Amino acid sequence: MKPLEDVRIISLEQYGAGPFGSLHLADLGADVIKIEDPNAGGDVGRYVPPFNQGEDSLFFESFNRNKRSLSLDLSTPAGRSVFEDLVRGADAVYSNLRGDVPAKIGITYDDLKHLNPAIVCCSLTGFGMTGPRAKEPGYDYILQGLAGWMSVTGDPDGPPTKSGLSLVDYSGGFVAAISLLSGLHAARRDGIGGDCDVSLYDTAMSLLTYPATWHLNAGFEPVRTKNSAHPSLVPFQAFEASNGWLIVGCAKEKFWERLVVAIGRPELGQDPRFTSFALRGQNKDVLLPMLEDTFATNTVAHWLSLLGPAGVPSGPINDVAHALTEPHTLARNLVVETEHPVYDTVKQVASPVNFGPERPTYRRAPRRNEDFADVVKELGYDADRVADLWSGGAFGPVEATV
Repeated sequence: MKPLEDVRIISLEQYGAGPFGSLHLADLGADVIKIEDPNAGGDVGRYVPPFNQGEDSLFFESFNRNKRSLSLDLSTPAGRSVFEDLVRGADAVYSNLRGDVPAKIGITYDDLKHLNPAIVCCSLTGFGMTGPRAKEPGYDYILQGLAGWMSVTGDPDGPPTKSGLSLVDYSGGFVAAISLLSGLHAARRDGIGGDCDVSLYDTAMSLLTYPATWHLNAGFEPVRTKNSAHPSLVPFQAFEASNGWLIVGCAKEKFWERLVVAIGRPELGQDPRFTSFALRGQNKDVLLPMLEDTFATNTVAHWLSLLGPAGVPSGPINDVAHALTEPHTLARNLVVETEHPVYDTVKQVASPVNFGPERPTYRRAPRRNEDFADVVKELGYDADRVADLWSGGAFGPVEATV
């Protein structure tokens, strides 16, 4: 039995952050039922270019495998009644909407506890359900700017820079999943559910971690560093070799001692200007050019062949293609496959979350409303009830059925 096989989640999710969070729960066996608005064509992620055809996109596949889909119009009384029936038999209601929307559409714990006292209502929003920005939409790029990330990312002589990946969205998804599981544990223990008010803003701010602590307590002012250097540990950064780039990280004094021997510069280890973290930091403008000149004399492979056996933390700066074909990537089964009616075989990266020896199984993302028949059957609806719900607009236009 999969770890979350006995968990059912009703998910009003869209695009990236929300679906990313529930993806890991679905891979662990949770029954994630995506509620898709038939009036909007379902999850907007279905239409994200460049690799999209009709309602199929590789973007959507990346975030929605192992889930089910039901078209449902919650704005109609008939659609609301179906949603409430789903809540009665669910463990959690999950969403990623604007902060003021969960209360407006009635998906908070206070709205649903009469149906299921143990229901966990996890709302991942841009800015949370309280505060002056609660009604604002939240986007990864904007959050990286607001939370100060871009001020410390990029070259010192260049503009503030966004991370190459949507890390606020993805971190927010992980935080939402942790919050939901925490709520589920408490609900099963106590018999009482509640709200998880999770936001991308809170997530981004929390990830400021020790630079924030340094600033709040010692007035530290973070700055962008050349070659992605660590703010206080020297050397811990990217170095350019003759044919590419590598990362060298001396997070402990012993690594520095090994580094200078491995690269043939033992005299640097004896230089009184460089014998401690503090001294290397004070004299980095002298030390780093020496190291840069040394690394520039040979290839990435050459330096890694010396640094690895010497026990110096180091690695190549791969492009995405190399990262996906790294022997360790393949050995850890981090590339998985699903069969798809449009794309044939879809390859994507696996979830890093796991428990126990059983390997996850993977099913492609659902077509819109693909699981209509199974879900209404599980709810115990007969043909007359389904027909009444259709006529009441619960599932959208009749011709939209699959």
